[in-house]
Amino acid sequence: MLFDMDGTLVDSEKLWDVALQELAQEYGGELSEDARRSIVGTAMAESMRILHDDLGQPERDPEISGAWINARILELFRTGLPWRPGAFELLRAVRAAGIPTALVTSSPRALVEIALDTLGRDNFDTVVAGDEVVAAKPHPEPYLTAARLLGVPIERCVAIEDSATGVASALASGAAVLAVPAEVALASTVGVRQTESLTGVDLEFLAALLTDRAAATG
Repeated sequence: MLFDMDGTLVDSEKLWDVALQELAQEYGGELSEDARRSIVGTAMAESMRILHDDLGQPERDPEISGAWINARILELFRTGLPWRPGAFELLRAVRAAGIPTALVTSSPRALVEIALDTLGRDNFDTVVAGDEVVAAKPHPEPYLTAARLLGVPIERCVAIEDSATGVASALASGAAVLAVPAEVALASTVGVRQTESLTGVDLEFLAALLTDRAAATG
């Protein structure tokens, strides 16, 4: 099992909203809704590029902006992270069944370490953070890396994502993909199952995703 973090397991996207809007205000502007939607699921460098362009300030240094966001998000994450509906129950069922499990996120390791206080470190056999891969989502590297670390063929993995960027990464990797939109609606995509929440998603549901994927790929 390969789980995305922000917006999939925990309802952290609202905290990112706070930090991004605060930075935009710091720069004398306001982040547009279109830009915010584009940022969901992207790595920090790309997120800052989108924010700078949206504010009409493309000359700004993405590393400086990214450092500001990381510092603010660290503060916000420490206030607590609520679970997304059904996420805790599904993760608990997966672990009880002894299924190898990875957390695959675009967030940097420093943020992930704080989130793991909520998620539980023992719930994951491995973690792939956004600053630990060469190519971030939507590239397939994060999911391929997670499958390799788990020692499981990617075609035997189910990836759960909430963003278009994450879905693209998981789909390109060859995993079976379940999309659970959080902040941004997702278009229907061939090869991707979509559900409103993880409530009611169980091991039988996940097994069916693998069966459907195998049938589709022959």
